[in-house]
Amino acid sequence: MDGVYLTWLISALAVGVLLMPLIKPPWAKVTLHGFIDFLRRYWLHFGIVLSIYNAKDFLDEVDRILMANTDGMLNMTPWIYAIEGDMALWVQETFRADWLTDFMTHFYVVGFMVICYVSIFYFAYFDDRYIADRITLTIFWVYVLAIPFYLFFNVHVTGNYIPGMETLAYNHTPEINDWFHRIDPLTNGMPSLHIGFPFAVWLCLLRFDTDNRWIIYRRIVFAYVLLTAFCILYLGIHWFMDIIGGMIVAAIAVSIANKMSDPMWRIFDERTINARLATVLTNPKRAYNVIMSNAKEQFSRYSKPSSKETGVMLTVVIILVAGVITWDLTHQSIPAGGVDAPVGVAAADGWLVTLDEKLDGAIVVVHDLSDLDSEIVVVQPILDANSTYDIQGDLLIMANQTNLILVNMKDPYTIQTMIEVSSPSAIEFVSDDRLVILEDGQISYWSYEGVEMDGPAAADGDSILVFESSGDQIAMVFASDADTVHLGIIDGEGLISIPLNATAGVGEDQILIDSGFNVDLPNASITSVALFEDKLAATIDINATSRLMLLDTVTGDSEIISDPKYAAYDPHMDYGVLMFSAYANIDPANASEKYADREIYIYDIDSEILKPLTADELDQWAPMVLKDHYVYQQADEDGVISVEVQQKEPSLQPYASNILKIGVILTIALIFVNIMQRQRESHKVIYHDNEHVS
Repeated sequence: MDGVYLTWLISALAVGVLLMPLIKPPWAKVTLHGFIDFLRRYWLHFGIVLSIYNAKDFLDEVDRILMANTDGMLNMTPWIYAIEGDMALWVQETFRADWLTDFMTHFYVVGFMVICYVSIFYFAYFDDRYIADRITLTIFWVYVLAIPFYLFFNVHVTGNYIPGMETLAYNHTPEINDWFHRIDPLTNGMPSLHIGFPFAVWLCLLRFDTDNRWIIYRRIVFAYVLLTAFCILYLGIHWFMDIIGGMIVAAIAVSIANKMSDPMWRIFDERTINARLATVLTNPKRAYNVIMSNAKEQFSRYSKPSSKETGVMLTVVIILVAGVITWDLTHQSIPAGGVDAPVGVAAADGWLVTLDEKLDGAIVVVHDLSDLDSEIVVVQPILDANSTYDIQGDLLIMANQTNLILVNMKDPYTIQTMIEVSSPSAIEFVSDDRLVILEDGQISYWSYEGVEMDGPAAADGDSILVFESSGDQIAMVFASDADTVHLGIIDGEGLISIPLNATAGVGEDQILIDSGFNVDLPNASITSVALFEDKLAATIDINATSRLMLLDTVTGDSEIISDPKYAAYDPHMDYGVLMFSAYANIDPANASEKYADREIYIYDIDSEILKPLTADELDQWAPMVLKDHYVYQQADEDGVISVEVQQKEPSLQPYASNILKIGVILTIALIFVNIMQRQRESHKVIYHDNEHVS
């Protein structure tokens, strides 16, 4: 993956250098000394451009979390699709060819690097400061203007949305697929920066290159814009409207950059900034006086503001409010109170049950999901970290090594039923009238009144490794064939056997093999199972990794949902959603801190869209889907484990809600004042113009 990126980067630099003799101003020369000196003269310009790269990585993570936490509420893709339909699909189908896909995939990345980053290099190397100043700020503003769209106007790539269309670039090879999925949340369609950046460069050259010294480069950039427009449509990445958005953002950015350029570089020009720093160090009193003088000047301006100052204040208010709301929407999970060291979690609609290993032994802590700070005390046996439990509706079962008790949460101090057990490894509610106990690899069924009942089981001499139920269905995995799921009905005796094949693409397995891992498909074993209606999810251990598969129990169709190279765990399904935890690195133990932990992922079964719920450096696992909530466990930087609960429908905390209300009032007031000021200022101009004419 890093090798692919490095190849593209080196290619972009090579192309940029090779083009220098062609695109240089007529009188300029390419010398070795120029490569050494230009960084000293334009280091801040390059710093601004590189800051965009770093900011994009951070904001993409925010976008991923925001999209997941708002459950698609910010998804504007259906509106775009309603406007232009399958136009992009026609482009892909009409011109599709293997050689074109290969060329366009590399052109898509390398060309973008050349235009966005090498462009600054040209103007710095040949010391065209006038254009370098404006293009640097233009590129900066293109990205700044795109941020609100990326965070609050999510548009999915066409290849993931239009039926029959493919993301040809993203799926070109496993290595390229990994690279794209790490740097792109696949929801940043509008506006297209692949159009916005180069079109902005072209507009700058068109507007500011008054003597045509860059006319050859201007023509190259224009040709690049045209080819890129075709490229992003063909590869299944952007919509036609994304191109329009990129052009509009570029035009606005050029205008802003031109207005900002003189005051900005008057202060931050590399030729004078060193002298300013020297003044601060050698004559701090003078530097202090200059700073205070400028501060007083600014205070004077904003104490008697014109429309320009109120416009700035309005912008600041909007940015601050948007920042607070974004923070709140990306921090939606709330830890359950009173939990010190959770070793397991179960949940049902309305209830959260945690086995908490406290100092005086393990106990079951019950929370009403509507009040996570309160604890409900229930009668319970003596438990330890290996105890088992489950909840369904208002019924709670708990078992230690010798006894299982059933408690109704409407009367939590009374034992409704007690059943003698022998070191059960799992207990679970099945259907609406019975529960299951797994002891020594054998399963038994019991009514809520403690009467043993019949149900599907393993054959004599065999044992059950994993079982899961949903409604009146039950799924089991036997020791005799650990790669096969056996499905049955609680009231029936027979079982249907469905072997699961965790084979991925040849390239995916080869990457694991090249990394020193053993891909052992013949001895694959199912480690966990989840059921929902006619869908079954299972994690399959193939030695090198653990893959998550989704099976349609009616048609028999199956697919790998998780990345085939990265280990996936803890599937849980309900309400049309599959949740699981997974790593984002082949070898997490040797990965950077960013990829050394598990994240929680959400897969919408109907839309077939996979998105991360978390994207941070904290370890998360054991997710659960409830009607109105998501639940998972999390370890913070200090290793402290908590049980996190997140509402599916996003909600603002009181502080954020109050800031939003204040922001709305301030925005209305500032807009009114700004409009009035503009009318008065316009009136004065007209009045004086008329007097001049007379």
